[in-house]
Amino acid sequence: MDYKVGKYFLDNDQKRIIFNNTNYLLVVAGAGSGKTLTIVGKIKYLITIEGLSPNQILCLSFTKEASNSLKNKIKNLINYDIPVYTFHKLSLEILKENNYSYEISDENLLDFIVHEFLEITVLKEPKFMKYLLKYFKIRPIYSIEKQYMKFYNSNYEKIKALEKNIITFIHLFKCHNYTVKDFNSFLKKIKKIYNFNYPKEKIFLIIVLNIYLIYSNYLSNNKEIDFDDMITLATECVKNKGIKKDIKYIIIDEYQDTSFIRFNLIKEIINCCNSRFMVVGDDYQAIYRFTGCDISLFWNFQQYFKGSQIMKIENNYRNCSELIKIMTNFITKNKYQIEKELKSNKSIKYPIKIVFYKDIKKTFLNLITKIYNDFKTPILILGRNNNDVKMLLNEDLKLNGNKLIYKNNKDIDMYYLTVHKAKGLEEENVIIINLINGLNGFPCQIVDNKILRLVSNNKEYYPFSEERRLFYVALTRTKNYVYLLTPYINSSIFVKELLKDKSKAVKVLKM
Repeated sequence: MDYKVGKYFLDNDQKRIIFNNTNYLLVVAGAGSGKTLTIVGKIKYLITIEGLSPNQILCLSFTKEASNSLKNKIKNLINYDIPVYTFHKLSLEILKENNYSYEISDENLLDFIVHEFLEITVLKEPKFMKYLLKYFKIRPIYSIEKQYMKFYNSNYEKIKALEKNIITFIHLFKCHNYTVKDFNSFLKKIKKIYNFNYPKEKIFLIIVLNIYLIYSNYLSNNKEIDFDDMITLATECVKNKGIKKDIKYIIIDEYQDTSFIRFNLIKEIINCCNSRFMVVGDDYQAIYRFTGCDISLFWNFQQYFKGSQIMKIENNYRNCSELIKIMTNFITKNKYQIEKELKSNKSIKYPIKIVFYKDIKKTFLNLITKIYNDFKTPILILGRNNNDVKMLLNEDLKLNGNKLIYKNNKDIDMYYLTVHKAKGLEEENVIIINLINGLNGFPCQIVDNKILRLVSNNKEYYPFSEERRLFYVALTRTKNYVYLLTPYINSSIFVKELLKDKSKAVKVLKM
């Protein structure tokens, strides 16, 4: 039978999911497969066929932007006003219902404290300077402060890599509900693993513990909670006092980005309300491990929920078959993931255009002019990091918010986002920048410290596995062509990998 959502007819995969009555359902939805339409169709089915009221359905997504987008599509397609929560918004509502008094800390507080510790705080503590010099395999031999500052000021990339690993460790630590007492067990584990020869790992744990204590004391003294605390406290409220909502069905979008503490909150709500639920996501697009997300919750779904079912949406309505083929070969080099066979009726010859440059600013202006003349549609510019866009700017190209303005042709509609922020979006044509082979290029080659395995269930050790997923997300934003802007010398290893493909997907575009 046909099933229509708004003006759209659903395909067979989508209909099977909508009519499925399994209590616990994982939907593996490939890029561009119409997962939002499937979610909205499920909501329509629950209300019109099963007779649930809109306030008995709890919808959750990962970011504020994704939540607002889903809420608007529900309204536009089936004309229901259903709130779509982030986990933080839901947690705040639960805390408010339980009269919990709090202030929310600045989202960049941890980053600031880690940076301040390595730049300023250590100068008051010679023992920490000694530890850090030893961590970087430097023997303290003269004035510790001068030696440390000399190293700090001349080794920016090494310091940033350490900052990244410390921040990731603390996020993972909090998202897996560890406590200060667990540091003793961590020390015992690394002692066993490294057979008593573990100075670097021990130093890392000592530094992290002290930074974590500074961070925790700051929150406590200022009566603040961070986003992780928010979810943990809300979970305790539901466990001890229940929840005021009568939740019969839970829908979670972007489930591959779920953390352990988010998972615990949902389990408590399910236990309290005897809810059924459907989660939707794509492990090919899991790109938030650095914030504490645990992809094993996606891979091992059926172990966590007995009697659950896994279904797939594999028709891609955004990308052409040529792009899908090369990107499937690219992403499946990662070992741990759920296999899927994406397919598309759309065909475009050479959807991936590689553009080499000597002068990126000049080449970029030539490229956007060509795309504008050919298509007259908006252009999405993607980078690995927030500051990557600066490599494009000059007197002819300015940045206003996330909009790029070309002085010689202000009709060109283009905007810049990081790949993380662009997840879930699509555009006719996409340009990817910072495709440089380097520590902060794309892929970012800052290697995670192996000690992160102490606070993570991650079992994948394939080089750049998460960076590979991030690049997959970037390439699949396009409905038409994706242009890879890369230098002649020191080009990204991902670009070199794509160039080896002999299909009709990749072509070098001369500018």
